[in-house]
Amino acid sequence: MAEEPNSKWEGKACVEIPNTDTEQAWHLLEDFCNLHKLMPIDTCYQADGSPGQPGLVRYCASTVQGQGEAEPTVKWAKEKLLALDPIQRCLTYQIIDNNIGFKSYVSTIKVLPMEADGGLQGCKIEWSFVSDPVEGWAFQDLISYIDSSLHHMANKMQQACPANS
Repeated sequence: MAEEPNSKWEGKACVEIPNTDTEQAWHLLEDFCNLHKLMPIDTCYQADGSPGQPGLVRYCASTVQGQGEAEPTVKWAKEKLLALDPIQRCLTYQIIDNNIGFKSYVSTIKVLPMEADGGLQGCKIEWSFVSDPVEGWAFQDLISYIDSSLHHMANKMQQACPANS
């Protein structure tokens, strides 16, 4: 079935992080300009705005070697923090400029407690998005990228903040 040209892509990925404290995981995630500490990217830094406030813009970039390309290229994006809620432990951001093929992309990432057998057993990270189709990507490519990034993020969080016992 062919996709309609004006249709939006929507999706969500989740990962459970056993034995990882919810508040500590949130503390890592809410630091909007330190994404390079959680994901496999080369750099992430503040480009505009005030830390921890809606309107904050981060610049993220990685050098990648494409198939058949003689020289590596830098893939980059500028992302704007739209909302940060420390009570609900979620943030929402949008890509405002990039050279990756995104036209419109808004994402929400949440840190949720994970309970089992009546007690806290770690946390769960939920990453949802709404996007225009991405130039040069299939919908499944975006889902795979988010899932892979989320698992990388979960591993980094688990290493950085084991649950208090």
